Amino acid sequence: MIATLDDIKALEARGFDEVYPLRTPWDMIRTQAEQRPDAVAIRYVNDASDPARDTALTYREFADRIMAAARVFRGLGVTPDRSVAILTQHSISGQVALWGAQIAGRACPINPMLKPDHVAALIRAANAACVVVMGVNDELEYWSTLVPALRAEGIDLPILACDADAPSPGADGVLEDLIAEPGEPIEVHGDERTLAAYYHTGGTTGAPKMVQHLRLNEAHVARSCVLMHDLGPDDVVVNGYPLFHVAGAFVYGLSTLSAGGTLIVPGRLGMRNTAFMGRIWTQVERYRITVLGLVPTLLGAVKGQPVDADISSLRWFLAGGSPLPTELADAAEATLGVPVRNILGMTESAGAIAVEPVHGPRTPQSCGLRLPFSEVAIFGETDGEADPDKILAPGETGIIAVRGPNVADGYSEESRNAGTFLDGGWLVSGDLGTLDADGRLFITGRKKDVIIRGAHNIDPQMIEDALLAHPKVEAAAAVGMPDSYAGELPVAFVMTRDGWTPGEGELIAFLKDRIEDPVALPKRIGTVDAMPLTPVGKIFKPTLRAEAIRWAIASAGEKLGLTPEVVVGDKLDTRVTVPAARLDDMRAALEGMPISFTVTGA
Repeated sequence: MIATLDDIKALEARGFDEVYPLRTPWDMIRTQAEQRPDAVAIRYVNDASDPARDTALTYREFADRIMAAARVFRGLGVTPDRSVAILTQHSISGQVALWGAQIAGRACPINPMLKPDHVAALIRAANAACVVVMGVNDELEYWSTLVPALRAEGIDLPILACDADAPSPGADGVLEDLIAEPGEPIEVHGDERTLAAYYHTGGTTGAPKMVQHLRLNEAHVARSCVLMHDLGPDDVVVNGYPLFHVAGAFVYGLSTLSAGGTLIVPGRLGMRNTAFMGRIWTQVERYRITVLGLVPTLLGAVKGQPVDADISSLRWFLAGGSPLPTELADAAEATLGVPVRNILGMTESAGAIAVEPVHGPRTPQSCGLRLPFSEVAIFGETDGEADPDKILAPGETGIIAVRGPNVADGYSEESRNAGTFLDGGWLVSGDLGTLDADGRLFITGRKKDVIIRGAHNIDPQMIEDALLAHPKVEAAAAVGMPDSYAGELPVAFVMTRDGWTPGEGELIAFLKDRIEDPVALPKRIGTVDAMPLTPVGKIFKPTLRAEAIRWAIASAGEKLGLTPEVVVGDKLDTRVTVPAARLDDMRAALEGMPISFTVTGA
């Protein structure tokens, strides 16, 4: 049982071979299939109101399908230096494709909601030999537009359909049918240091940026999460994260499978399945769920649901993906009586850097302890860059870095490694943080998210946490609004409960006694019906930054007696249209704002 850093050190004294005997995902799944063949590995919820329609897959069936998929992929030209591009929701076939691809060669899970030209670029960058796409269905249908668009982009590889409810035009085969055909197991090449997967990161525009996962990276994170979360065969874990996200694949997925537990997958929509998440306590009672992994925004949503079922099976809430507000965690624990624990991870670390052990205390603002056999350090800077020769003492704030078996093998384009993957095996996270004397890691901000007002750095999380202390605020996000004088000014957006509309200046007045630094007090707070979210439920701040840009330009126009037309692009590049006679006035008003803009005449 792990509760403290001393427990981790005691574990390390036993040696890596003893603590991590299985070092590839396939070894982990295959071992469970041998030891617990009839236990349920995955329960897929087809209809949240009718459990009789669930699809349950045992570990024996799961392992057999994975090897069959590997055989199919090998027959389509997948070799150790080629990959399978996987564009599916989190489903049984998605899981089968992910691990089967890693046996035959490499997996490349891709967000199917990206623009087709970007998807095509990722497929090429991954040196894919075939593609798996979720087929035609009534619930979430992208086959009919995505596949023709990929063909138009020049992707002439075999494209297989899966998870379809109807024929999928243009498919070169149906994955479920192909893996049902008899055949022999294929040979698994390589070892734990073999490249297992490409995971894309770095946003949805620009050239592909692919993280290279070794098999050991994924297995180390899975086993470490088992140890830190005390997972075992009796655990039932809800995992609605997509498989192109490291949390869905490894932190909650492979960890549960490697422990012999059962994954509950809430259908194609995952955590966006309102029929499932809207009656979450009924689902907990029905399936005897023991662990719920949620981003903080979803934790806030479920906390507000009256408990109308027996939830005594629920052991832990695991929060990750964004900083965990102390007020939210306190309220969830007080209301529901279920402990909340935090996680910090990134794609480049296969999903985990630090984890709060479930048997240790929850420490406000902490994201936990380093993983066993890894190192976490706080770097100072030289010329604005993280410097591994400047490791800071406990209590000092700097840039968080990690090295160990969880750290990926860099980016597929080595030139992109600079500043992130450093000599000596260090991965620079980009988060600002500190370590305490007990080894607990604290995030104080994200360097690129810092709001810079003049020469003053403002941590947006400070504003967000203060807003979340208001009983009527359900979600909050702070960003920088461009300003021609200060560079940026802090502004915020809130989503309120019960349709509450704050009076003018009411929330700013609420913050005055809660934000110690007066320059961090937001200049404006707007309300939104719903926060823009990524597929895993994180607040998508570029959308809010775009709105802040519109606020700034509208304000500048108002001072000139103008109402400019403002269009903010994907990269926050901004086009401003005003009467032709006022072009120079508008340009002058915007000078000094840290944005890319073009002013044109109407």
